[in-house]
Amino acid sequence: MTGAILAAFEPPSTKDFVWDCWGGSLKIGSLEFCMNFITFLVLLGFLLMIGFFYFALRRPNVIPGKLQSVAELGVSFIRENVALQMIGPEGDKFMPLLTTFFFAIFFWNIFEVVPGINFSSNSRIAFPLVMAIIAWVTYNAVGIKRHGVGGYLKHVVLPPGAPAWLYPLLVPIEFITQIVIRPITLSVRLWANFLAGHFLLAVFFLGTIAMLQGGATVVFAPFSFAIGVALVGFEVFVSALQAFIFTILTASYIGGAMAEEH
Repeated sequence: MTGAILAAFEPPSTKDFVWDCWGGSLKIGSLEFCMNFITFLVLLGFLLMIGFFYFALRRPNVIPGKLQSVAELGVSFIRENVALQMIGPEGDKFMPLLTTFFFAIFFWNIFEVVPGINFSSNSRIAFPLVMAIIAWVTYNAVGIKRHGVGGYLKHVVLPPGAPAWLYPLLVPIEFITQIVIRPITLSVRLWANFLAGHFLLAVFFLGTIAMLQGGATVVFAPFSFAIGVALVGFEVFVSALQAFIFTILTASYIGGAMAEEH
C-alpha cells in the first residue's frame, strides 16, 4: 500500500516552471518569443493592476468608496513610508515607478495562492531580473545626473572618512557591492522566495492527496493539509512583504545615489 501511495505522489520539480508555447512563436536569433502560461500571468497581473486603479480612481469622490479607499491608502503608504522616508522631498518624482513596482509585484505574487493558478510569475528569475535592471538603471542615472560620472563613481567607491591607505581594498569591494551585486540580490531575493513558496505549497497539498489514497499514512493527511493552509496565509503575507522590500530597497538605492554623503 505504501508503494502505491508513493507511486501516486508526483513530487514537484523544475519541470513545474517550464511551459510550452500557446500557438506560434517568433524567433530572433537564439531567442524565442511566444505566449505561454508564464507570459499570460504577467499580462493578466498587469491588466489587473491597471483595472484596479482605473475602477478605483476613475470617478474619485470626496468621501471615497471601498475600492477608492484601498487605492488611496496603498499610494499614500508608498509615499509616506517609502518615497519620502528613503528619498526625501524629491521622492514624489519617483512615485510612479515605486507605486508600479509595489502593485505589479504584489499582483504577480498573489497568483501563488489563487486556486487553479497557484503560480507566481516571479518564481521565474527573468521577471524579477528585468525589474531589478530597471531599478539599477534608474538609481545609477539619477546618481550620474546629480554628481556627474566622475563624482558619482567617487561617491560610490570612496566611503567618507575612510583612510587613503584602505582605498586599494575598498574601491573594488564598494564597486562590486554597489554596482554589480545590487541588481543580482534585488532579483534573487524576490525570485527565491516564490520559487521556495511554490515548492512548499506543492509538497504539502500533493502530499495530502497522496496520503488520502489509503493505508496508515491517511492519519497524517489532516496535518499535511493544515500546514498547507497555513502556508497559503503565509504566502499572502509574503506577497505583500516582498513587494514592499523590493520597492523600499529601490527607493533606498535612489536616495543613496542622490545623497551628498553616504
